[in-house]
Amino acid sequence: MKAIISDIHGNLEALRAVLEDIASKDIGDIVCLGDVVGYGPNPIECLEIAGRKFAACIRGNHEEATLSEPVEFNTKAEEAIRWTHDVIEQLPPGQRSEILAFLTKLPDTIRDGVVFVHGTPAQPTRDYLFPQDVRQKERMAAIFALVDTHCFVGHSHIPGVFTEGGYQHPSEMLMEGIYMLDQGKSIINVGSVGQPRDKDPRACYCTYDGDTVVFRRVRYDVRATVRKIYANRHLHNSLGDRLSEGR
Repeated sequence: MKAIISDIHGNLEALRAVLEDIASKDIGDIVCLGDVVGYGPNPIECLEIAGRKFAACIRGNHEEATLSEPVEFNTKAEEAIRWTHDVIEQLPPGQRSEILAFLTKLPDTIRDGVVFVHGTPAQPTRDYLFPQDVRQKERMAAIFALVDTHCFVGHSHIPGVFTEGGYQHPSEMLMEGIYMLDQGKSIINVGSVGQPRDKDPRACYCTYDGDTVVFRRVRYDVRATVRKIYANRHLHNSLGDRLSEGR
């Protein structure tokens, strides 16, 4: 069994809570679909955990921007990325080298029977899939053409399952979040650990055993993360406000 997580965004409290939940289950590997950094107050701590504990990690658009230059980001996100870059640059040389080596080596896609990617197989770091995209038949057909069986994505922070016939949110699924993988091709958005956007403030991740995907929600100390964001002059207060509302 694998745990598949995404979009931690420097939220150490959420990441620790999810790792505790994963540790309580019979799970061998953790796969992260990117955006370990961005928005949140603890990028270095989250990156160091990623380097130690994850079996695999994908490059997200926030890692990409941290290594180069933020493009097409809103002002709040760009400020957070530039701050993250500066924090990395100010690390002691050995620690900085390890962090940069980790970031530089991140792949944009992993194919291991199924596809793991941050955005979509068409545009690995930049392309979003939102629930309403099921109405774009040609676009969805082009993306599904790049998937042999199943694909796991993040990026939108909204958990759910896309099939060639439609879309389901976990709350609508039979047996409360359990999705059976015997229904043809599917693209599973695993949601976000550190910044959920489906009006549920609990951290979200998935477990995968080859036959089923289970969406799991985990409570964490949201107020502790919010306080850190408020105390950081480089992070806009709204990045903390949204965590309490899951938006």
